[in-house]
Amino acid sequence: MTLEKLVSKYINSAEYALNTIKTNLTGVSFDRNNIEKIIESAKAYLNDAKYYRSERKLDVSLTSVAYCEGLLDALKLLGAVTFEWQTKKRE
Repeated sequence: MTLEKLVSKYINSAEYALNTIKTNLTGVSFDRNNIEKIIESAKAYLNDAKYYRSERKLDVSLTSVAYCEGLLDALKLLGAVTFEWQTKKRE
């Protein structure tokens, strides 16, 4: 699959999700266990990104790391975690 097709696939999927999304505020929970599960998922996506980078499957690597960042950003926006993104390269 070309990178262009992969991008289109993810865009279409995201558009469908956003067009069918429903809010359910009664189900919102900031249980520590749930937060830890999401953090573990983010770590798994990061590990996948590293693996696929080493295999030179850069499109899959990029997608995996984007999922990781998305989960972390969502937790941060909900106020469930705090962290800072690295803005400068380490020397």
